[in-house]
Amino acid sequence: MAVVDLTELPALLPRYSALIGLDLGEKTIGVAVSDVTRMVASPLELIRKTKFTAEANRLFALIDEREVGAIVIGLPVNMDGTEGTRCQSNRAFARNLLRLRDIPIAFWDERMSTMAVNRVLVEEADVTRARRAELVDKMAAAWILQGALDRLSALAG
Repeated sequence: MAVVDLTELPALLPRYSALIGLDLGEKTIGVAVSDVTRMVASPLELIRKTKFTAEANRLFALIDEREVGAIVIGLPVNMDGTEGTRCQSNRAFARNLLRLRDIPIAFWDERMSTMAVNRVLVEEADVTRARRAELVDKMAAAWILQGALDRLSALAG
């Protein structure tokens, strides 16, 4: 497989297979998973960044456990629509995953996802700063994945 446009994913997947969403941070990888009907994204896990091989192995274990058909990676596009070094880093992460496993990967514009999640955690859930640090990346992954799922649903609708 390769990196594909999000709109191409449904044709590449079995009818009932989950998607996994990733929010690639500097120190952690937030992981979220969809249900097999691809309607709802849920935060799943936080992978601490150490070495790429260890990160990939944990991710592949989650993919196998959840029977995931594809990966959606958040792409931190600048507010003006340009791509900076973080986008390049996320694209390199995807290329490196593809060297280890043949699985469809799509990107989803993640602009403002972390800010939105932080706002929800502070204003609506009144979560402490320490607890937010534990939650924000995996919740941002769910936010990213839910955006992609909503787009796929709109295209199918």
